Amino acid sequence: MKRNSRLSAVLHALMHMAEREEPMTSDDLALCLDTNAVVVRRTMAGLREAGIVQSGRGHGGGWHFARPLAEISLLDIYNALGEPIVFQIGPATEMPGCVVEQSVNRVIGDALKDAEAILMARFSGTTLADLAADFRAAARHCQATTGTDSG
Repeated sequence: MKRNSRLSAVLHALMHMAEREEPMTSDDLALCLDTNAVVVRRTMAGLREAGIVQSGRGHGGGWHFARPLAEISLLDIYNALGEPIVFQIGPATEMPGCVVEQSVNRVIGDALKDAEAILMARFSGTTLADLAADFRAAARHCQATTGTDSG
């Protein structure tokens, strides 16, 4: 089953942006993500509509943050991406009249709702500034132990 890694990819791109002083073009971000600039533009457009990023044209143009990293939560990013499905497992629908299937679906559904609520609370309480701090600490550790940067 294919996983939806769109949130991870967007956070990856945003961390590259956070490390730059100047805006990043869609081509720059596409290189970081090993994808096409059209995919980057389409995804970043949703973040722009949510007020997370802005874009400029011409010389010195590109994508930059619309507000400080400490004011952007992972939940903001998740919502801007259209709230992708968190879990790939779900209720069975083969025999909706079956009491056993109804029971199984109720138990699984309740557990998934609880797990999703915990995840959304975590996303809400984690900002891009938190993620950037974690990345910077990991990069320092990597450099200290291997003598190289990771990227």
